[in-house]
Amino acid sequence: MEQSSVRELQPLIDAVRLACELCRRLQAAKTGVSRKSDSSPVTIADYGAQALICRAIARYFAEDGVIAEEAGEAFLSLPPAEREQAVRLVGKLLGEPVTEEHFVRWLNHGRGVRADRVWVIDPIDGTEGFIQGRGYAVCVGSLVEGLPVDGIIGAPVSPLDEGGTLFFTDAGKAWSETLEGSEPRELHVSDRVDPPSIRVVESYIMGRRSREIADRVYGAAGFDARRIKRYDGMIKYALVAAGAADLFIRGPRDIRKNPHKTWDHVAGTALVQAAGGRVSGLDGRQVDFSQGAELRGTLGLIASNGLIHERVVEAMTRAAGQEWGFLRPPD
Repeated sequence: MEQSSVRELQPLIDAVRLACELCRRLQAAKTGVSRKSDSSPVTIADYGAQALICRAIARYFAEDGVIAEEAGEAFLSLPPAEREQAVRLVGKLLGEPVTEEHFVRWLNHGRGVRADRVWVIDPIDGTEGFIQGRGYAVCVGSLVEGLPVDGIIGAPVSPLDEGGTLFFTDAGKAWSETLEGSEPRELHVSDRVDPPSIRVVESYIMGRRSREIADRVYGAAGFDARRIKRYDGMIKYALVAAGAADLFIRGPRDIRKNPHKTWDHVAGTALVQAAGGRVSGLDGRQVDFSQGAELRGTLGLIASNGLIHERVVEAMTRAAGQEWGFLRPPD
């Protein structure tokens, strides 16, 4: 499926860059933390970043749908001082007057709209990392007919660039540049296949069950656990796309209690695929992104350079399939 050109995506690239600046300022200010109904953390940086991105969508892609993590109603439940701080900073960064009404309207833009293209937003992927002063990512992806097509990931904290990295797709290819705006670099996944040389990235925080399964998969595939590096947010997908890592496994988890969210994966999937890699479910099958905010039926995901993908699926089947009874090799 044909991807958008960077000229079309430029308003969103600019919005992600601005959202990263907002997040930097609020992280330095140690903004307060609230808890959503599912006990996950949220800050005014989450709301501010999403408002900036949705503003760009409303202006340049007004007919498209939006799936986004935050909502205007939740923002209005925050203390007045926090709401005022978020609105004031967004207006300052935009250089224009912004009211709370504007802010809430942007947050809710496109929600529930049925359209051929849907933008999927995770304003801060890795909020725990943001809160703790570690890394995080500002992410926007697109779905066309339920398939990931484009992705933009802003990483203010990045192992690739001291000042942070902006990753994006452009007409079927993957690119990166510094957040300050350097010359774009085309991205390609690695060609590493020798098991001891494989570089694995994984989530900074993992549940006990996911940790056990992952360790068994790495062992079954012959990967060197000493090469594992941990990061917050969707930059893990971006590192696979850039060839700086070869493998990222998300999950498995009990999706009856805690299903995977669409916004955690669309931008990263689009970026890895544009760089020549592969993303699938734990059983090697294509992930169904067409179901809305939740990836129902998806126990976890594998993102790789493609060359090692079948090895990882087979290792996952050996490590967990018999015990869990949910994995099977692809047809």
